[in-house]
Amino acid sequence: MRPVFRTKLCDLLGIEYPIVLAGMGSRGKATPPALVAAVSNAGGLGVIGGSGLEPEQLRDAIRRTRELTDKPIGVDLILPGNIPKDTPLTRSEVRRQIEERYPEHAAFVRNIMTEHGFGPHPVDNEFVVANTTGADGSTPGSSNRNMLQQQVDVTMSEDVQVFAAGLGDPSWVTPLAHERGMVMMGLAGSPRNAERQKQAGVDIIVAQGYEAGGHTGWIASLPLIPQVVDAVAPMPVLAAGGIVNGRGVAGALSLGAAGVWVGTAFLASEECDIHDEHKRQIAEGRSQDFDIRKVYTGKTMRSFKNAAIKAWDDAGLDTLPMPYQKILMDDFNSAAAAANRHELHSNPAGQGAGGITAIRPAAAIMEDLVTGAIAALNDVNAKVEI
Repeated sequence: MRPVFRTKLCDLLGIEYPIVLAGMGSRGKATPPALVAAVSNAGGLGVIGGSGLEPEQLRDAIRRTRELTDKPIGVDLILPGNIPKDTPLTRSEVRRQIEERYPEHAAFVRNIMTEHGFGPHPVDNEFVVANTTGADGSTPGSSNRNMLQQQVDVTMSEDVQVFAAGLGDPSWVTPLAHERGMVMMGLAGSPRNAERQKQAGVDIIVAQGYEAGGHTGWIASLPLIPQVVDAVAPMPVLAAGGIVNGRGVAGALSLGAAGVWVGTAFLASEECDIHDEHKRQIAEGRSQDFDIRKVYTGKTMRSFKNAAIKAWDDAGLDTLPMPYQKILMDDFNSAAAAANRHELHSNPAGQGAGGITAIRPAAAIMEDLVTGAIAALNDVNAKVEI
């Protein structure tokens, strides 16, 4: 019999434990169906990171997850709202413009590939994340159905209980989700962003601190979480950033969170499909080995500081505007992976990696998060006399 460990979040999401798998991208490798289902089956909420998947790939991921669990699941998509209106819609056009406008950046990628002994291997699809909401606040019409709109359509048409907006303004998605009885989550890295997400109609705020892996902000979890809790009360808040064990879960609840959003701990799971080299970096790395740069996407992103990042630092180049920087480095990542040089490929992960020492089944990670949190809360009660 599993232990009881519940908050009001569990009732809202229909889950047993207030632990949510972060909807990490990486083209489906960070949150494959086996991992998403394992977290849900263990009492948490598994979330598919859909931002790097083409629409039919996302549909397939949802359906394969459904074959493994009948528990609630979610989908996380990035909803950018600040890309210029004239952003080209194909990778080929973006590449052409990089060569013309930013030749030093194109040369940087060519040079680092040559230095490490491999050649180009561009990403083979033409999708570019285009402006979904428009600078004027407009939403896409039938003549402008880009990749993101199709991803949203797929999510709304499948058996998904939670939609998480990983970045940007979810106001155009919220009514669609609520019409289908879905719960909406919105990520925020500051109290101001949390208030905006609340105004957009989301049901749950994910307060993600500086320690988190992937795209993140500049406020650490300890000051951020209580500020967000106060800013959006009585809305439930999930704490994210640096939580890799039960003590972290207990600490987040003590700061006022109703649950936790956990990513890096599950990257070190057997079910996760990221490359073994990246799992090794997480299990053997120190917290200070995971640093924030804009090199891979044009947005602040915490990842393992590999040789490619060090070369970028030495080059002294300015970060290109979105989506140019992302397309530039997507092609580099693709080439590194094709050459089996995964130590050079981006590995988004958080500072909590310093507390991870082994690769384990997701169910074991879930069990330790739950039992560790219970033990930590009991320990506090035993230590403190009130």
